[in-house]
Amino acid sequence: MLLHLRITVPEASSAEVLDLLGRHVGVTHLVHFPGAVRRPSGDLVLCDVARESVDALVDDLQELGVVRDGGIAIEAVDTSLSRASDRAVRAAPGDGADAVVWEQVIRTAGGESRLTFTFVTFLTIASLLAALAIVTDSAVLLIGGMVMGPEFSPLAGLALGLVHRRASLFRRSLRTLGIGFAIATALTIVGAVALRAAGWAGIEDLLAERPETGFITRPDRWSFPVAFIAGAAGMLSLTSAKSSSLVGVFISVTTVPATAAFALGVAFGDWTDAGRSLLQLAINVGGILLAALVTLLVLKGIWRRVPSALPRAVRGGVVGQET
Repeated sequence: MLLHLRITVPEASSAEVLDLLGRHVGVTHLVHFPGAVRRPSGDLVLCDVARESVDALVDDLQELGVVRDGGIAIEAVDTSLSRASDRAVRAAPGDGADAVVWEQVIRTAGGESRLTFTFVTFLTIASLLAALAIVTDSAVLLIGGMVMGPEFSPLAGLALGLVHRRASLFRRSLRTLGIGFAIATALTIVGAVALRAAGWAGIEDLLAERPETGFITRPDRWSFPVAFIAGAAGMLSLTSAKSSSLVGVFISVTTVPATAAFALGVAFGDWTDAGRSLLQLAINVGGILLAALVTLLVLKGIWRRVPSALPRAVRGGVVGQET
């Protein structure tokens, strides 16, 4: 499993960067274009790197000032037919499927944790769908709202900000969650009031027996374990770039349904259900966040024990130079 690095570096620093890349385990297909970069001016360096070596390599490049004076772009390599690539992957420590490129994870979470019109719109639509699901006691509608909710990324951003001491990421994620949920809740209350005014729904729908959606306002001993397990799975999905697993996470947690149930309780005057919904929301958010923190700490601990991408000459003999 390879990643492609495109590195722009000032001409004065290119020799040092090339020396680092030439000695680093897992680097192959190294290319140097002197003077090819125009803004900012400098050299262009390209290489393919085994995924499990990328995190250590990026740290080393940052120590050389590459990010300050140039830049690093990381791209996925879908297919690479090369014996040199195979040798680079075999020489790298650990397994590419388990490797974490922390800068990539942090920047991805940071980008998806911004408070945008799209984020608020999806969260609001998800909450409205969940509210309709509660009124009609429809499991299908409820699942649709749960899958549509975009709240996991900023929750992951909170955990990443704490573990990696990125205060800006933590603040951005907290702001996005706070404002996003406030707007979604307010608009769902407006929608529920409109339904009540039209005679389509009322407090009797909340008080009725709801076998498909009643669990939302009845948090029990299973609420926290489910949220914790889902949070751990979600963080593993983000760090391993296996986004397909996130769908299962969205369906497992009750953040959006609890928000919708709270809005309905406020709109219809059912303060008991509103209070229970807030408790359900707090349990789910707490479980997800705690699981994300534990998962990140475990992953960091595991990768500290995996040998870092040492120079080839240090790792029991020189691995053939692949170019």
